[in-house]
Amino acid sequence: MIITIDKGNSFVKLAVFEEVELVEKVIFTQDEVEKKILKIFEKYPKLTHAVYSSVGKMTTELEKIIENNVQLIKIDTSFAFPFVNLYETPHTLGVDRMVLASGASLMFPQKKCLIVDVGTCVTYDFISENNEYWGGAISPGIRLRYEALHNFTAKLPLLTKKQPDDFIGKNTNEAIHVGVIHGLILEIDGFISKYSVNNQDLTVILTGGDANFLANQLKSTIFADENFLLKSLQQLHSYSSQND
Repeated sequence: MIITIDKGNSFVKLAVFEEVELVEKVIFTQDEVEKKILKIFEKYPKLTHAVYSSVGKMTTELEKIIENNVQLIKIDTSFAFPFVNLYETPHTLGVDRMVLASGASLMFPQKKCLIVDVGTCVTYDFISENNEYWGGAISPGIRLRYEALHNFTAKLPLLTKKQPDDFIGKNTNEAIHVGVIHGLILEIDGFISKYSVNNQDLTVILTGGDANFLANQLKSTIFADENFLLKSLQQLHSYSSQND
């Protein structure tokens, strides 16, 4: 058994795998991670490895806790990823985007894939049928859009995520929800449409914390899996073990 750990900008996500089956998933805040992960080790004594990726740096204490229980595998930019990286500045490419591209490469071999990760930021990553990573785009996620409207204006309120009832906002709060939610939906559909022009049979993977919230509202045909990054880490571990 292994655990995969994704330490993002807002939350830590952890999944327990028995072979390729996802047995349990938990989400917790950065402050809870050390206490919560100890409970996972107690609950699953057969765990042997922890596969970890992060947009930030792991604390020394967390690293010690993991290494006292299982073998720790850190996924960083020096890892042997299963694709050809054509990004012009590979040293600036986030490890989370590289993990997602790896998952697409391993789970959808010889397919043109666009991975859309809707979290704190929205990232778009394209990998070709020849297993080449070309790049993509980065834009603000849902929470950042709400916060930007509040923080950089004098009077607009800070709202929380809500599905608009209509496409026309009839008051300020409704107008904000329409702008944020429908604005992002149109953005994602627009990107998919643009990529599809030159890439027939494009496989679109929607993932991230807001994937389920947005999935049914997109007009494009997509493969939606909010756990795709955690599963990609499991796939990377399996790939690495087979290619040592």
